[in-house]
Amino acid sequence: MALLDVENLTIRYAGSASPAVENLSFALARGESLGIVGESGSGKTQAALAIMGLLPANAKISGSVRFDDAELIGAGAAVLNQYRARRIAMVFQDPMAALNPYVRIGDQLRRILLEHKLCAADEASARTLLMLKKVGLPDPERQYRAFPHQLSGGMRQRVMIGAALLGEPDVLIADEPTTALDVTVQAQILYLLRQLRAETKAALLLITHDLGVIAGNCERMFVMDRGEMLEEGTTRQVFATPDSDKMRALLTNAPTLSAIGMSGALPEGGDPVLDISELSVSFSEGRLRGRERLLAVRPISLTIQKAETVAVVGESGSGKTSLARAIVGLIPIDSGRVTFLGKQLPAAVSRRRHDSRRDLQMVFQDPLASLNPAMRVSSIVGEPLRVHESGRKNHAALVEAMLEQVGLAPELSQRYPHELSGGQAQRVAIARALILKPKVVICDEAVAALDGTVRSEILLLLQAAQQRTGLSIIFITHDLAVVRQISHRVLVMYMGRLCELAANNALFGRPRHPYTRALLNAVPSPDPNAEPANAPLPGEVSSLLRPPAGCPFHPRCQHAVGACSASVPEPAAYGGTIVACHRATELDLRY
Repeated sequence: MALLDVENLTIRYAGSASPAVENLSFALARGESLGIVGESGSGKTQAALAIMGLLPANAKISGSVRFDDAELIGAGAAVLNQYRARRIAMVFQDPMAALNPYVRIGDQLRRILLEHKLCAADEASARTLLMLKKVGLPDPERQYRAFPHQLSGGMRQRVMIGAALLGEPDVLIADEPTTALDVTVQAQILYLLRQLRAETKAALLLITHDLGVIAGNCERMFVMDRGEMLEEGTTRQVFATPDSDKMRALLTNAPTLSAIGMSGALPEGGDPVLDISELSVSFSEGRLRGRERLLAVRPISLTIQKAETVAVVGESGSGKTSLARAIVGLIPIDSGRVTFLGKQLPAAVSRRRHDSRRDLQMVFQDPLASLNPAMRVSSIVGEPLRVHESGRKNHAALVEAMLEQVGLAPELSQRYPHELSGGQAQRVAIARALILKPKVVICDEAVAALDGTVRSEILLLLQAAQQRTGLSIIFITHDLAVVRQISHRVLVMYMGRLCELAANNALFGRPRHPYTRALLNAVPSPDPNAEPANAPLPGEVSSLLRPPAGCPFHPRCQHAVGACSASVPEPAAYGGTIVACHRATELDLRY
């Protein structure tokens, strides 16, 4: 008998011509893992929210959702709260929207334990801290006291996963649970979920656009489009012989590490568009005298040529976003300089010239947090034109054309950000950044929230803009398969330091740093017949406030020797690759 049984689930909203979900039926047995795949807006999340009883009041719902033979459709909050957290839990797609911004992380998780009476009050803090450690949060004692805005996107997602696992539920609904995570932490989280299922026989309903995650973690799957189920079956069957054009398109657009990387050939001559020299960033920790300094970025140097894409990869907290924000002038820098088109930029964006702000744009990691909730999509995308090109008359036509380029339907132009899916919101952010035709765009996890086909469209859009205008791109991502596809060079960071900087083919063909090898090992393959992934990278990222002596990666490195803990390796060139590793000339880290 199924633990969760959904029959003819239909969800409608007033004013919408078509239902968000229509006649959806599926069953989930105890201990089973079922994947749901579909593009943004296909109804995946709506179905999950209906199961949890979390749809908004204006949603009209029909059909049946039975959990352990109890009907949940139409049940009141008192009945639903008997099942939520204890028997059925959900990891939400947008952790910033799900976490209370005014409550510390530890207190939020403690409240779950206490309000659902999952443990005694004197045990709640210890259980919360243990869960933060289990989901791989670096320096969990410090993060326990942090507020959500003080964590990176990946750290916030791990907090959400920990919150869902606190009650040891029978069914875990995971809505894009690893979207914001780097590949090593993704591997740890998926390994943790597999352990949970093995220990408790819990069922997993996994919603994701990553076919590699589905292939390695789901026995069965189904594909949704426009609210309807297109096909279902065992994962191996659907991958081998897809029935729908949609699934075939998803498979075609799934990036892999085996793809041919960019050659790295760039126009010769001329000065770099962007020159970052010995840039470092730190933050104060604590409110009293004697504040500690958290060194987010150690001195890093990097040049970006015209029409070049440099990818920046590394685990959450490695300093990728801090580096990007310092480049665009959104946070102070401790030392170093940023030179743009041959002129040194003031550190703060407020002191920079109008033209440099126009030509250096950024797409932020959390689209909903960067979009004005009181403005419609058309106004958000058109705002840069009103600021920088107030004399032009054809703003509306330019906005319409840009929305079309990023794959947004015309009717979405009058929606507000909260009325968009995560993928749609990210496309709005990308459209806003590109509409001024800047010379450099910094994309911070710009395609993390997008499904495979839309992700490919956005990457092609960026590459087309690059070929057409000479656009230079700094592409921050945790998806190394995307890095393989789009980058000319790759910068690998760990705990604020440069580990490796290499051309695309050189890095993927022969990585020089053990951390780079670990990142590549953790990438899931979109093939259910592939060999099981290696065990996740052991250990946790050390505290930035109390980094280990020597190489910061040595506590987790299987190749570490005495020298690794004795001194910090300085970046050095080896055959065109810059790497900071004491054993760079000794190790052969090829497959």
